[in-house]
Amino acid sequence: MKKEMMLIIEMVAILAMVPSACADAIIIDHTCTDLSEIPDEWIEEAKAMFNMSYGHTSHGSQIVTGMSLLRGSSGSLYWYDNDGTNGGLSLHDGTPSGDLGNPGRYIWATRTRTMLDDSNNDRNVVMWSWCGQADTTEANMQIYLDLMSGLETDYPGVTFIYMTGHLTGTGKDGNLNQRNNQIRAHCIANNSVLFDFADIESYDPDGDTNFMELYANDNCDYNDGNWAGKWCAAHPGSDLCSSCKCAHSQSLNCNLKGRAFWHMMARLAGWDGSQPEQPICGDVTDDGSIDTVDLVLLLKHCVNPTGNPIAHVCTGDIDGNGYINVLDVRLLMGYLTNPTGYSLNCLCAGVRS
Repeated sequence: MKKEMMLIIEMVAILAMVPSACADAIIIDHTCTDLSEIPDEWIEEAKAMFNMSYGHTSHGSQIVTGMSLLRGSSGSLYWYDNDGTNGGLSLHDGTPSGDLGNPGRYIWATRTRTMLDDSNNDRNVVMWSWCGQADTTEANMQIYLDLMSGLETDYPGVTFIYMTGHLTGTGKDGNLNQRNNQIRAHCIANNSVLFDFADIESYDPDGDTNFMELYANDNCDYNDGNWAGKWCAAHPGSDLCSSCKCAHSQSLNCNLKGRAFWHMMARLAGWDGSQPEQPICGDVTDDGSIDTVDLVLLLKHCVNPTGNPIAHVCTGDIDGNGYINVLDVRLLMGYLTNPTGYSLNCLCAGVRS
């Protein structure tokens, strides 16, 4: 009884908390290659929202090669073509021509402006890749960053995707990694979107080892073999090892980059990157824990359901009888004071152990 009285006192003392939000950079790296994490609705939303232009040469083709392995038939979830037919993503692949360093370090930006200024333009996402030229001077890399910043300023209705350069086998202290870090720092500071090409090819799907630090190159070779070949040998039959003509590299590398592309598009469409979890019985606030805050909300919900909504209504049906009433409040209070003496029996949620 004393414990219940203490809970009631704590309930009275609870203050409402207002969540805060801030704009952040979107960084697509080796942690963004699991398609199962992406809700299908955000893929569909991205296909409906965006028309992409992607300028690249051979190394940049790795992304599209990986995408092609997921593409399926017309109208399927990861479908894309030039015009976005049958609900697919409209991707102008290789348009404009060239890459971020060929021909020269300025032409790509000029070609982008020409495309966007055309009265018939419908592109609202622009991405360009490197093909070796990211291994350059700090001053040359600043040219790239300044040109991208200028595009972002002059075309606020268009999303521009930054990209790091492919690995060269020069390791953590090598110039290429320093230039890639220069790009990363800029994107983080300016809340930009980065497809971290180099980071994706620095890790196998297990994500435990940074092979860039072990002098990995674009073919996935490092100082003790080939990380892609080793991973696929250890995981025969994995879809991630589906064979393809991956320019300058291994099939696994292209597969990972194709998956990372769709992760990026879902994020651009509005997905926050979180994965839906099974609701927990009693966790009516959906914050991952069961405490007096949940008890307060459940009691308020019983009095005024419309004014005090629950994220997953079933999590408040503690006794699993199909509706919420004061008996559920009493059961939750009992559970909080004596977890072993009371059970949580919601029908559509898990139980916190």
